[in-house]
Amino acid sequence: MGIGLAFLGAIVLFIVFLVGIYNNLVTLRNRFKNAFAQIDVQLKRRYDLIPNLVETAKGYMKHERETLEAVIGARNQAASAAKTAAADPSAAGAIKGLIGAEGALTGAMGRLFAVMESYPDLKANENMMAVQEELTTTENKVAFARQAYNDAVTLYNTAREKFPNVLIATPMGFQAAELFEIEAAEQREAPKVQF
Repeated sequence: MGIGLAFLGAIVLFIVFLVGIYNNLVTLRNRFKNAFAQIDVQLKRRYDLIPNLVETAKGYMKHERETLEAVIGARNQAASAAKTAAADPSAAGAIKGLIGAEGALTGAMGRLFAVMESYPDLKANENMMAVQEELTTTENKVAFARQAYNDAVTLYNTAREKFPNVLIATPMGFQAAELFEIEAAEQREAPKVQF
């Protein structure tokens, strides 16, 4: 009777241990998904500001239609990639797709700002200055949100790779999460929005 109770107690402790590992992994996975949601909020804000920037610039930059269209195209592609990633940030390739689209948008915005240097009246426009200020603030918020997301992903990935967690994580479908890292050096810096 005593051995049976001891064996039953050991099984119960083992089950409680497994449940604790599982619950910790769920908590960490939800934390990194929430952190991505914060990035998503800031990216949407930026995507909403870009058409305002382009509209303000249109009046001054009549001969730069191709540049303006490239910015809007890159913005739409990035917004689509962000929507895909927001649906499931743990999906394989979702974050990589977003990183690529964000890189294209950063490049297009950089070209736009370079062209805008040739238009002094545009640089002095009050609407343009207000949009630039909003973009600068938003870029800073995106950077902070990305750092928080990467921290949450690192905690989650570390927890799922530790022993004995890995014995539970893999069969239960806890896949590795992607860091939101900018690959190209020129993309690591936010577009300069001040003149």
